[in-house]
Amino acid sequence: MAEETSGGGNSGLAFIVGGLVVLVAVLAFFMFNGGFSHKKQVDVNISASAPKLPDAPKPAG
Repeated sequence: MAEETSGGGNSGLAFIVGGLVVLVAVLAFFMFNGGFSHKKQVDVNISASAPKLPDAPKPAG
């Protein structure tokens, strides 16, 4: 007869380790993105003046 083993201890351990991996991934995501109260403020001020073009030539006539 074949011996039947359930492996319940290993699957429980795998579930706990998987949960810890997900928890660490979520915490790392929030740490590297500035946390829960991350308010990104962008202030862009661009000023450029157009170059002066020379006057158009007058028609001959």
